[in-house]
Amino acid sequence: MKTFSFNQRFFLLLIIFLSLISFLFAQTRIQDFKIKIGILPCGKNNAITDVSGVSVGHSTVISGNDIRTGVTVILPHSGNLFQEKVPAAIYVGNGFGKLVGVTQVEELGYIETPIALTNTLNVFRVADAIIDYMLTLPGNENIRSINPVVGETNDGYLNNIQKRAVNRDHVFQAIQSARSGKIREGSIGAGTGTICFGFKGGIGTSSRKLPQNRGGYTVGALVQTNFGGVLNINGAPVGQELGKYYMKSDLQAGGSCMIVIATDAPLSHRNLRRLAKRAILGLARTGGFCSNGSGDYVIAFSTAPNCRIRNSNQNTEKLSSLLGNNAMSPLFLATVEATQEAIYNSLFAATDVQGYRGHKINAIPLEKVLEICKKYNVIQEN
Repeated sequence: MKTFSFNQRFFLLLIIFLSLISFLFAQTRIQDFKIKIGILPCGKNNAITDVSGVSVGHSTVISGNDIRTGVTVILPHSGNLFQEKVPAAIYVGNGFGKLVGVTQVEELGYIETPIALTNTLNVFRVADAIIDYMLTLPGNENIRSINPVVGETNDGYLNNIQKRAVNRDHVFQAIQSARSGKIREGSIGAGTGTICFGFKGGIGTSSRKLPQNRGGYTVGALVQTNFGGVLNINGAPVGQELGKYYMKSDLQAGGSCMIVIATDAPLSHRNLRRLAKRAILGLARTGGFCSNGSGDYVIAFSTAPNCRIRNSNQNTEKLSSLLGNNAMSPLFLATVEATQEAIYNSLFAATDVQGYRGHKINAIPLEKVLEICKKYNVIQEN
């Protein structure tokens, strides 16, 4: 029998450990099953972080048998956002929700803090923590007004929402852990306790890249899914086939979807709002319809350096370098496709979660979903 030296055994154990970690952290996404959404190519990581400068961080809060929640932050760039603001806009699909900061973004056309997503009753604590964070940054010592942007969905079925378990430390942790590249999806951060189409929802992301003759710009989407409807995947009536859809038994359509859209295209506040509107079409493609009890909000921003608004000179925005209306259609399509796929990814990456009062929501049954997609010729075999 062959024997191994200490170094060889250590190296072998290290390989096994790394393989195990890789396995545990591997996540399923819809593109893994040869289901192509739309016609445009994805970015390198098929994530909102494919837009240059954008980073995402999570803090997941799980405690005892009743806390299943968290916070997710999106940073448009790694600098001081108050001193170097980004143009932005917000569109409301259905306004049954709490989106802190919306009026100033709509009035002035920019975002000056990290964007945070959390649960309904934690919005205001998270907003307060973001103000705390911004006040710690060099250069912000004398500011007297900060407009944090914080959105939410209600995770009260799986999470004891009245405990308001997300605190300042969790927000700081999410901001400080924000990274570019690949993003964790599913039952994590602000998506820990959410439900989508009757299955476990969560955080999802995707991106699209325009061809060079259309500018070569990137559009990325990140969603926090917590809504109902009739799930449809590229024409396959998945929700109906699974017998789980709105107005079937007691399955409700209420809930919410927070959508964040990032692009490196140089856009004005007005055209960013037009871009944000199209994200709702991506939601509709999946079978959502912005029900009466849903808070469906889209936050769109541009990372283009020439669009940033610097405190040292508020007039640095060069309108002549911004894209005009005629250049918007490819970006609209990219937004629709990225949003649609991000929603699917939030479902495909999610895991079963049991929480408050013993409530349990199962992840979408992938094997059955794939059978349905094959039945309706949605899976590309080649």
